[in-house]
Amino acid sequence: MARYTGPKCKLCRREGLKLFLKGIRCDTPKCALERRQYPPGPRTWRRQRITAYGQQLREKQKVKRYYGLLERQFRNYFARAERARGNTGENLLLALELRLDSVVANIGFASSRSAARQLIRHGHIAINGRRTTVPAQAVEPGDEITPVDKDTSRAAVQAEREMTEGRAIPAWLEVREEPLVSVVTRAPMREDVTLPVEEQLIVELLSK
Repeated sequence: MARYTGPKCKLCRREGLKLFLKGIRCDTPKCALERRQYPPGPRTWRRQRITAYGQQLREKQKVKRYYGLLERQFRNYFARAERARGNTGENLLLALELRLDSVVANIGFASSRSAARQLIRHGHIAINGRRTTVPAQAVEPGDEITPVDKDTSRAAVQAEREMTEGRAIPAWLEVREEPLVSVVTRAPMREDVTLPVEEQLIVELLSK
């Protein structure tokens, strides 16, 4: 009998891609998608063809799960992206990339976005020297993200960094050592988003 891998791993198998919901486990051979590269559930080989609406919904759910958002949060981000200038889909993805929990995970201060949210809520992360407990806070170019100047905060971040050692850091972020600080060097661009998603399908779904 196949070993139960938990609901998070089932999400990755259902989407057919790594959502990194279990942190560093997703980088190892223990990843459920590496061990069983097929969707969960019985008779999956007889799965019906996905409709156009199903494809649109799937892309939306993929982004929600990747960034750890609730439906209302996601729709609020979409509404702001729609009001902003430029491509709505790109605006949406770039706004999500600029969330503090996404940045903390991308710079290796946390092994996953859920771990990043926990660090932030526990008050271990500071922006420009000021402690924050809001994972959804947006960062801007020039902002500096650091552990709070306490032994417990530095130890918590260091423990996460040891697990993420070797992980690539996006080009729009920079990490400096001694003292440990990460700088947002520029705003992200569409090509900096590594999640394989067709954002136009999301726009079509939510614009109906």
